[in-house]
Amino acid sequence: MRSIANIVTLAAVALFSTACVSGSDIEKLQSQITELQDQVAALKRTASSKEEVQNVNAKIAEQTQTLLKSNGTLVTKVDSIEERLNNTQGQIEQTNNRVDRIVQQLTQAQHDVDELKAQFARAATPATPSATPTAPAPSTAEVNVAPDAVTDNPTTLYQTAYRDYQRANYDLAIAGFRDFVAKFPKSDLADNAAYWIGESLYSQKKYRDSIAQFDKVVNDYADSDKVPSALLKKGYAYIALGEKAQGIVQLQYVVHEHPKSPEAAKARDELKRLGVETR
Repeated sequence: MRSIANIVTLAAVALFSTACVSGSDIEKLQSQITELQDQVAALKRTASSKEEVQNVNAKIAEQTQTLLKSNGTLVTKVDSIEERLNNTQGQIEQTNNRVDRIVQQLTQAQHDVDELKAQFARAATPATPSATPTAPAPSTAEVNVAPDAVTDNPTTLYQTAYRDYQRANYDLAIAGFRDFVAKFPKSDLADNAAYWIGESLYSQKKYRDSIAQFDKVVNDYADSDKVPSALLKKGYAYIALGEKAQGIVQLQYVVHEHPKSPEAAKARDELKRLGVETR
């Protein structure tokens, strides 16, 4: 840029050193000098802009490298979180499997208890002496068994209804258990029969009816070992009906009134699943 100024100066000296210099020549030279000065200023601005662009590019490159490093760290953290989630999911599945096995064992244990109760009831029922026929029956006669012969035996009636429940024949089970309660209201199995009516209704998703039946168990058989189970299933039924608040209250009642029972443990698990803390 200094060379351009020198050239302009030399050109001016050359013109003045010649003999023939007109006023128009001087004006023309002055105009050229001004134009050259403008070009010099423009070149300076351009050079300054290029330097700024280079600085900006350098900053962008630096920030890009920083972002790439941060992204790499973030990807590593995400991978670590996913690995922990997968491990946690596996542990949850194992826990669920163990819970399912425990539930099956509890169900079998409950059935065994019911069977023992039935055996005690059968042992306590006096045997009915068979009547001796006064005359031999004709060989061609048909032997008819009265329909009520089976239902007169409380153990047989109860076991028949319970087998219907296990086979998911819930209507038959409900009818059988109701027949049992009606015929043998003082039996040691009457509370069990009333409870299994509620379970049958619950299995049919007749939740409102099952709640009413579980209330009968709680009110009519207050000292029964089926009361905690009836209260627990009431809570489940309310939740199934969408009445979450009522269900939570019912589950909390199980935990408060029967804290050491298996039903209380199930109630705590359900409350935890619902996001409710328990002591």
